[in-house]
Amino acid sequence: MTPTGKILLVGIGPGAHEHMTFRAREAIAEADVVIGYSTYIKLVKDLLDGKEVIKKGMTEELDRSIEAYEHAKQGKTVALISSGDIGVYGMAGPTYELLLDSGWTPDDPIEVEVVPGSTALSSCASLVGAPLTHDFCSISLSDLLTPWPVIARRLESAAQGDFVVALYNPKSGRRTQHIVEAQRILLRHRSPETPVAIVKSGYRALQNIQLVKLADMADCDIGMLTTVLVGNSSTFVREGLMVTPRGYANKYDALTGETRDGEQAGRSLSMGLDGWKGAVRRYLRDTPETTLQKTAAYFGQPLAEILDAVGQSTPDESAGSFTARQVRQDLQDGLLDSLPHWGKLRAVVRSEGGAVAELLIDGADLQKKNDWLNIVNDAFHLHIDWSQARQTWFVSRGEKAHGIQVTDAQGDLLFNLWLVAGDAGFDARALQRYRDDREELCQTLTSDIHHD
Repeated sequence: MTPTGKILLVGIGPGAHEHMTFRAREAIAEADVVIGYSTYIKLVKDLLDGKEVIKKGMTEELDRSIEAYEHAKQGKTVALISSGDIGVYGMAGPTYELLLDSGWTPDDPIEVEVVPGSTALSSCASLVGAPLTHDFCSISLSDLLTPWPVIARRLESAAQGDFVVALYNPKSGRRTQHIVEAQRILLRHRSPETPVAIVKSGYRALQNIQLVKLADMADCDIGMLTTVLVGNSSTFVREGLMVTPRGYANKYDALTGETRDGEQAGRSLSMGLDGWKGAVRRYLRDTPETTLQKTAAYFGQPLAEILDAVGQSTPDESAGSFTARQVRQDLQDGLLDSLPHWGKLRAVVRSEGGAVAELLIDGADLQKKNDWLNIVNDAFHLHIDWSQARQTWFVSRGEKAHGIQVTDAQGDLLFNLWLVAGDAGFDARALQRYRDDREELCQTLTSDIHHD
């Protein structure tokens, strides 16, 4: 009979035996062959008596997977080990890729088992307090296998999303500037005072812990055995402990445990999924001088979400002086045919850097050609990529302003157009055409569109 082997993908945690799972120790004891990076082999050397041991160097990950598969095909039980959790930046991924590319399936006689272990981010977090109590993500700064623009985009997104960020592979002998660049990206969205924990060789002989500010992060002693934990906007350090609040203070009084006004134990927050747009409408009622753009910034949401909240207002729950109705998606191009009848308009375009251009035009200046909306007259040319338009809203602010706002796929403002009032107010015919077009193009309520 053909011998049947087994591959055990074992996460050994930080390396100290007391932090290794029972199953990990059992898997190593069960193995005929133990394969791993030389540093990991040293961490468990007292468990390897009588084993065939195969040490591999850094960058030889695929060789480890190949060795494991070859020995398993000979009927041996192989323990392929990684520090931390073998499924988190570990050998489980490349091994499964190799096996599947080789024709192996889960029904194959060679059994594969993943034995999880304590990750570097969780073990390092335990040494500094409770920095991961709320939403977090991990990002490797190594560009050996991942293009740097991809890493930078992930850092940007994590920083914008206010995640606690665990940085793996932050620095090496050759890669000295990656942590500097990561710091620069994070500082675009985080306070320089943001707490950072730098843990080197956690739970090992040369363990070293530094609690610093984000502004000082890149100047610290950091290497390949370091995990960096960057706090979010709520993270604090007190009595030498780094803590990220879970959010109980949003609902309960910290000293009495009583629920705060407007909140209920066991129910979503008033700013939860079902209630936050009501909070937007209340904010617009209570802050009559604000704008929709300022409201979007206040809530940290795209403009389209604010417009949707306004669009769901009712006579009993208004959005202050604002009203909004969304143009039906299939009628969006039809709106362009009506704009020449709106007379004098003010086109407003905002750059990502915050610059605002306001152009006085006539509706007849608007022309769509291919995927571009062109505004052309003797004074200027403005070209807008209409293919980026996802939602168009008719927006009014009482009787003071009437126009449309167009948002892109991310819900951000693409551009807007406003009717221009003269000394005697809005042109009656232009305003009536605006209102007629609104009724014709917004036949379905925005709330219906939102929920369908």
